[in-house]
Amino acid sequence: MPKPVRISLDAMGGDHGPSVVIPGAALALERHPDLRFLMFGNETIVAPLLNAHPKLKEASELRHTDIAIAMDEKPSQAIRMGRGKSSMWRAVQAVRDGEADAAVSAGNTGALMATAKVCLKTMAHIERPAIACMWPTMRGESIVLDVGATIGADAGHLVDMAIMGAAMARIVFDLDRPTVGLLNVGTEEIKGIEAVKEANRILKESNLPHLDYRGFVEGDDLGKGTVDVVVTEGFTGNIALKTAEGTAKQIAQYLRSAMSRTLMAKIGYLFAKQAFNALRDKMDPRKVNGGVFLGLEGVVVKSHGGTDDLGFASAIDVAYDMAHFELMNTIRSMLDHDPVGQTA
Repeated sequence: MPKPVRISLDAMGGDHGPSVVIPGAALALERHPDLRFLMFGNETIVAPLLNAHPKLKEASELRHTDIAIAMDEKPSQAIRMGRGKSSMWRAVQAVRDGEADAAVSAGNTGALMATAKVCLKTMAHIERPAIACMWPTMRGESIVLDVGATIGADAGHLVDMAIMGAAMARIVFDLDRPTVGLLNVGTEEIKGIEAVKEANRILKESNLPHLDYRGFVEGDDLGKGTVDVVVTEGFTGNIALKTAEGTAKQIAQYLRSAMSRTLMAKIGYLFAKQAFNALRDKMDPRKVNGGVFLGLEGVVVKSHGGTDDLGFASAIDVAYDMAHFELMNTIRSMLDHDPVGQTA
């Protein structure tokens, strides 16, 4: 029997709380029977939902918490109110204390990042963590980071993110040397702000053994899947992410309107229904839900706050892979070759 993967869940996090977290965990358990859950939340609310899923209940331990962090809570308030008490804090604390291999929450992103930084601390030589997400592309999927953990980045932070993103890509894509690119306003070396140009120089000269650095990539390369890992700072990354999500919804609305406009369009849709279903499945954000907090002394995965049970199960899938394939050990091993960390 394989060693169980232990996931701690913030059962109260997100727009829908336990009504999505519990069925999502049940779906994830069907995919990964070796999962074990440590759930934190209001027992009065969570227990009845858990009773409706006997297999999940058998694989879970529920611990009562009175405090749930609201989606509009300021990070500082979340720390003051929830330190040692909230479902979010205790889910992360379980990772710190070795009771869980990874934590998953659909809660407030800023509050979760602040909680994780205070509770877990950052890794040696890593000044700031990053959020890495899976990005659908024309050739499959890529990893993009940072999509909103911190605003702004110096060259050292960009290099660290390249290494951490490549470590994640080695696990997710099973690659020895994932390709990495720095997001920029052009591919020419003279373009871009100084921090990006300096990070480009460091990565080129370092010739790191566990990643294949390909230089600058542009915005349209995100959808093309030009590289396995795209690195940028959190302000730009978050705007790119929200723009892509909005564009996907816009295209879907255009297609629905076009297909219902005339009788011939409706008939054409019937003939092309299979192709449209494949497109919808490819663009389904629930299939790639789950941002990984990189740079912390533990694995934390952020689910989209408004997702459904399928989306939350996908976030648990990401946490499972990161824990099962030992993301932390992979990052530590690759950071041993970090040209920035070696001179810090």
